[in-house]
Amino acid sequence: MKSMAATSRALITSASLLILVLVLPNAQGLPNGKRILSGKRMPRFSPGPWKPARATFYGGADGSGTKGGACGYEDPFALGYGLQTTALSTALFKNAETCGACYEIKCANVTEGCNPGQQSIFVTATNVCPSGGWCSSPQEHFDLSQPAFLQIAEYKAGVVHVQYRRVPCKKQGGVKYSITGNPNYNLVSIANVGGAGDVTKVEVKGSDDQAWKPLWRNWGQKWQINDKLVGQMLTFRITTSDGRTLISRNLFPREWQFGQTYEGKNFR
Repeated sequence: MKSMAATSRALITSASLLILVLVLPNAQGLPNGKRILSGKRMPRFSPGPWKPARATFYGGADGSGTKGGACGYEDPFALGYGLQTTALSTALFKNAETCGACYEIKCANVTEGCNPGQQSIFVTATNVCPSGGWCSSPQEHFDLSQPAFLQIAEYKAGVVHVQYRRVPCKKQGGVKYSITGNPNYNLVSIANVGGAGDVTKVEVKGSDDQAWKPLWRNWGQKWQINDKLVGQMLTFRITTSDGRTLISRNLFPREWQFGQTYEGKNFR
């Protein structure tokens, strides 16, 4: 009987070891050591339905007048947005929640000033259209840069009916992070985000304590944290409105300084 019991225990032990051998590679053998707890990866951001709206333009023919704005992108050209930008009506802007979102827009009525044979354009939200007139809530309106507007409509039209939809942001290069402030006050600017484009959550982890710390939206795509981060390597984790998360590990070196910009990974 003792021999049979010993044999049973040996078989159980062997079976347990076999299970461990089969399970552990699946849990740890993913790229970059990532684990998929749910068994599913978050799907990529997909285009939304077409909706009606109106469009106007602001700024000069060279894009002057579109720098700065309510999203905190001081220089859209340097950040990679170029002239394909738009200000959103307050109903679309949603208190800066849609800063960085991308839209496909096409003119809807060729008889009112649309360019004949015009194609749709793709723009990034970088500003808010001041409340009043076409931009008043609940109207959905796009105040395009002048060069973007002229791709779909005539200058003399002034305002046109359009069709629009949310689309994935296709960006060159990685997400850009920069910090301004002082040792006890950090304002992190985030730009050039792919995928959904609009960041809803930001966390940072310093090399000293290795704990994720949340930032809160100060305004636009500027996020604040009052912890001391100077002298630490910094890892950032951002989440977009579609629930996808992106981690840029040890993006900032220990010797980083205020005002510097570092480029991390991007959504695809």
